Amino acid sequence: MFILSELSDLVRIPPHTFNIPIQHSLTDELNKKFANKIIANLGFVVTIWDLLDIKDGLLKPGDGGSYVEVRFRCIVWKPFVGEVITGWVSDCSAEGIKVRLEFFDEIFIPKSYIFENCIFKPVEKAWVWKPDEETELYIDINEKIRFRVEEEIFVNVKPKSSEEAMGLEEPSNKAPPYALLASCQTDGMGCVSWWD
Repeated sequence: MFILSELSDLVRIPPHTFNIPIQHSLTDELNKKFANKIIANLGFVVTIWDLLDIKDGLLKPGDGGSYVEVRFRCIVWKPFVGEVITGWVSDCSAEGIKVRLEFFDEIFIPKSYIFENCIFKPVEKAWVWKPDEETELYIDINEKIRFRVEEEIFVNVKPKSSEEAMGLEEPSNKAPPYALLASCQTDGMGCVSWWD
């Protein structure tokens, strides 16, 4: 689920941080740039782990900052296909179930990946699984749910235009940069309370 990935980048160190040890200012700048962000085909960066190699700083004319090439490792959240994860139901619709974690909420379980004999009840906004004739097990919003990762989806998201940034125009691309497609079809999956 969590992996240590090695990356390199050219980092600008602002002049007001020259009195701080270079490792601290580099780590701060790298965290500002990468932490809580998605890197395409890598995953969700949690934080910078350590610095492996720091080159000499370079100066650019007209800029008071120092540019330093650095090789570093960061902790990345990237669940593998087949991994079983526990989260909370954030929304139920006729299309499927949306799930959230404490730090990530782009997880979707489509209706074709939910238990057989499962139906959506629009009035309750819940999915109901009928394992037999007498039993009805509900999947409600805010229920703790166990699911299996089926697919990762990375999308290249274009930067916002100036109109979108000011709120004058709707964003043209609404797909998240990183999302998970999940399933809930085998024993032990579904609401955690069913199996306790």
